[in-house]
Amino acid sequence: MKCCTRRKFLKHASVSVAAPLCRGCVPSLSGLLFQTPAPHLQFPAEPRQRLSVSSYPFREYITGQHDARQHDGQGAAEKMPLKDFAAHISTKFNVRKVEPWSEHFLSLERSYLDEIRDAASKAGSGFANVAADGENSLYSSDSAERDRAIQFAKTWIDVALHIGSPSVRINIAAARDAKPDVARVAEGLKPIADHGSSRNIVVHLENDNPVSEDPFFIVSVVERANSPWIHALPDFGNSLAALPPENAYRGLDQMFAHAYAISHVKDTTTTPAKRVVEVDLERIFAMAKKQNYKGVFSMEWETAGDVYAGTSKLIAITLKNLS
Repeated sequence: MKCCTRRKFLKHASVSVAAPLCRGCVPSLSGLLFQTPAPHLQFPAEPRQRLSVSSYPFREYITGQHDARQHDGQGAAEKMPLKDFAAHISTKFNVRKVEPWSEHFLSLERSYLDEIRDAASKAGSGFANVAADGENSLYSSDSAERDRAIQFAKTWIDVALHIGSPSVRINIAAARDAKPDVARVAEGLKPIADHGSSRNIVVHLENDNPVSEDPFFIVSVVERANSPWIHALPDFGNSLAALPPENAYRGLDQMFAHAYAISHVKDTTTTPAKRVVEVDLERIFAMAKKQNYKGVFSMEWETAGDVYAGTSKLIAITLKNLS
């Protein structure tokens, strides 16, 4: 995901022990609130079953929080509700897993989350991950802000549990009053990891914001946190928008060494100067294979043009590289 295009939308954000990543699997909520030493997800080997589609590229078609905040409500009325997204993706692309973005959740009430979970199950689909973006920083010099960032992560871990997602991606928001601090972020991740462990939900960190989520910074944080519940989420393109290509690919390789359940596939990214950079997809798929990555590849089309045609293109390229 791309911080400069995605996070500007976000203004407010209020599994059994062997949880399978298979179609239609919705884990029971009973008996899950206990500590387990490490996650044990059953990753499918069949290439198409390793695919997911992110809701973020489809933000022009899905009702979001920014639509709900409009005075006339017209935006929301003309768009697809999140509960219909899994069935839509299944029909359009024959992909049975989706990755919803926090902006597309209009409520965190149990009844609303039940609708999303049940609609996906009815469609024979499920969730690969939940991508949650908050505004508070884990490395702020203000302890109250750090506490809010921790609570935000815990809240979305509970959301992931409720809808049947095995994992959640939280962002490391930039702080207004401090520079990125590996030790401080790792310390804040401790209670988040404990919460994830108690619910069998893995927490991912993505190379997104070029300052607070530089790939080498993410790797240092994951290594410092040293928890089986904290992993890297390699995004194929984001680092190429901010770093020289060789540095970006080296950072991605290190991230795949710490990846577990989810990664983001895109074939281009755009620099702050609006320059489009091509992604060497074969090189990155080779990295993933070398690092023995068994998780899901989530399609996140970012190139200008038709998102449906673009997503189909990414799916075809991914299947070719996984076959």
